[in-house]
Amino acid sequence: MTAKLLLVEDMIVEDEEFHHLNNPADGIKPIVKKYLGTPNHAEQLGNKIFFTDGDAKVEVLIVTNEIIRVRLAPHSVFLEEFSYAVPELPETSVEFTLLENEQEFRVTTPAINCHIRKQDFFISFSDKNDHVTSSDAVPMHWEENTQFGGYYVFCTKTCEEQESFFGLGDKATEFNLRGKRLKNWNTDAYSFGYNQDPLYRSIPFYISVSDGIAHGIFFDNTFKAHFDFGGEDPTKTSFWADGGELQYYYIHGPHMMDVVKNYHLLTGTHPMPPLWALGYHQCRWSYYPENKVRVIANGFRQNRIPCDGIYLDIDYMDGYRCFTWSPKYFPNPKKMIADLAANGFKTVVIIDPGIRVDDNYSVFKEGKEKKYFCRRCDDYFMEGHVWPGRCQFPDFTNPEVRAWWGDLFDDLVETGVAGVWNDMNEPAVFGSGTFPDDVRHQYDGYRGSHRKAHNVYGMQMVRATYEGLRKQMKNKRPFTITRAGYSGVQRYSSVWTGDNVASWEHLKLGNIQLQRLSVSGISFCGTDIGGFSGEPDGELFTRWIQMGAFSPFMRAHSAGDTKEREPWSFGEPYTAINRKFIELRYRLIPYLYSAFWEHHRYGFPILRPVVMHEQEEVSNHFRQDEFTYGDKILICPVLEPGQKSRSVYLPKGKWFNFWTLEMVDGGKEVVVPTPLDIMPIFVKAGSVIPEYPVMQYTGEKEIEEVKLNIYYSDYEVNSFLFEDYGETFAYEQDIYLEKKFVVKGTADKLTIQQSMEGLYTPRYEGYHIKLNGLPFKPTKIVADGKEIATISSNSDKTYEFKFSKNFKKIEIFK
Repeated sequence: MTAKLLLVEDMIVEDEEFHHLNNPADGIKPIVKKYLGTPNHAEQLGNKIFFTDGDAKVEVLIVTNEIIRVRLAPHSVFLEEFSYAVPELPETSVEFTLLENEQEFRVTTPAINCHIRKQDFFISFSDKNDHVTSSDAVPMHWEENTQFGGYYVFCTKTCEEQESFFGLGDKATEFNLRGKRLKNWNTDAYSFGYNQDPLYRSIPFYISVSDGIAHGIFFDNTFKAHFDFGGEDPTKTSFWADGGELQYYYIHGPHMMDVVKNYHLLTGTHPMPPLWALGYHQCRWSYYPENKVRVIANGFRQNRIPCDGIYLDIDYMDGYRCFTWSPKYFPNPKKMIADLAANGFKTVVIIDPGIRVDDNYSVFKEGKEKKYFCRRCDDYFMEGHVWPGRCQFPDFTNPEVRAWWGDLFDDLVETGVAGVWNDMNEPAVFGSGTFPDDVRHQYDGYRGSHRKAHNVYGMQMVRATYEGLRKQMKNKRPFTITRAGYSGVQRYSSVWTGDNVASWEHLKLGNIQLQRLSVSGISFCGTDIGGFSGEPDGELFTRWIQMGAFSPFMRAHSAGDTKEREPWSFGEPYTAINRKFIELRYRLIPYLYSAFWEHHRYGFPILRPVVMHEQEEVSNHFRQDEFTYGDKILICPVLEPGQKSRSVYLPKGKWFNFWTLEMVDGGKEVVVPTPLDIMPIFVKAGSVIPEYPVMQYTGEKEIEEVKLNIYYSDYEVNSFLFEDYGETFAYEQDIYLEKKFVVKGTADKLTIQQSMEGLYTPRYEGYHIKLNGLPFKPTKIVADGKEIATISSNSDKTYEFKFSKNFKKIEIFK
């Protein structure tokens, strides 16, 4: 190449002359992975710091003291900033410093450091004690995608010898993901098996625990993503995606709970559910015709088994057309739903994304006229076969389409429907599995193919459903459930683990999946109790009911080609035991509702695995049977047929056997008898567990008093009770009541203190207080300076009395 200088209007410019090769393609370099070079420059713009190697650019964004986001632009051009998972970054003021020396650039907050090594652009993080928690094993890298444009993007970090990994949604494998190689691509996984991957949801967030310190990585990338937790190379863990940007958040602990709370700070929490959604729900593919639905409802009331929700699957529709009713099977749905409501049942209906191609069908006709359906790259409509036959599919990434979809629920709400079940929204298509890659999406103005939108399609569908129901229901809380989702779906919906199998293996898997979902940001979760496909026997179904009673979402569900599967279907003794545990569920609803508030307001997961309580104990990294329900009740499901006893690990502290009231020291395993009517349950010493009277459905009776079950402790323990209207959004205007109980005992005295904050006033006036595990017989009880005259003693050495709900201090003396 030669050059000559030209004078153009007093400007000197360089005019390049190219001598082309005979075959220009010979000069094109082969496509290979490219790695960051040497960082030679740092530039600060507000809370963003940019580093470059002369070609690629890396952005380090200080989000909070504990959260730093890293982004890579291979040729220094970042994509427009947009995320369905993180609608907006937290507005916090963070003091940080940027330091430079011969070895590195260092970004420091009061909690963590981000190191950018000059030698090779390795990025690492350390805590305030300079203990390295996360470090690159190779520089971030990328590879050009010539077919679609953009890049495959990669990040590889070191994997310590005893590092453990948790989260990533409901993967069908062991709770600890060490050694696993997994994929995120929402998939209709009917009757999925152990270790089958991927499943229905894509949650690109995991928690690492090493040297007793936890941190999280949230890889906010909606393309097909991959994770390797020391599977290929035990010294490395990697995450990569088939497109999009290499963008991840480092979330510091040091405790797992801190990581999860900070992840919720980014992606949000579940809204408070309507109280009825915490009851027992019954579902089948399908309950129809109308008379069958009434028979099922009457079966619950006749058997005195509590139930709040009955679900209608696709057979309630006219030819499987969404937003219609079958005139044959449900000729008068409004009357049926009103009759069910009068008997205490809420009606939940299924909705799928596939809209039947039929110009006589108003939903299709309007969607077609307004161009709301997905199109392929050459402008043909995306069409596929699902339940109604040939269908087109709304583009839920278009806000105008979401608003239209939400308004379509007007008739269902007016008919009396209380909740909506979003299914088939991976999206699933018969034969092909899902949409082709070339389907285009509006993506809230940020454009993309289905490669980019696939994993968020279901989330945006249920978002449209939730926002539409919230608009239609005015001040009543909607209830939604979705099969597919992406990080942040918890802002709109509950989830279930999909089409599982009636087997003991799936009972074990469900136990793990719910714990994993809970620490992955999705606390309002449950399984299909009894298994969707296959046939459980009475023992398996009953053990599943027992576990389900302590799932945040409790629903039995089964396929249409299976035998009937209601709690009374297996006869005695199973019916009585199922009734016992469903009643226990209803008794503990105020405790679960309070745990929901702690999740919604403070970001605590509802189900907490043992490792979350004691992450410093490496042996706990591999415990996956036990979990706490909230932070006060320990659950250990019975997971083997014919099991007469089982070993249960109790975290450090003192615990009471729920059934026998025996006090046991924690920090060890204990063997517990497990006859069919018993599942191991332990209550943390010092707990105050609120209890409602048993009802056949929530709100059946006016609450006249709340029972407080108080468990003795010789050290101080705090408990919590949340109360509000249970069905409105008044809590968003601070119309609620937070109650804090502090329990502390000695050898001859127990003190209970209560404090209250909030604007809500419950209608009941008093507490029924039950004292459990006292090491002495009380001779005097003084409440707010007044001596209690009447104290009942029971044969199990428990004591009961009543007092005002507004007490401040109660003292029990030996």
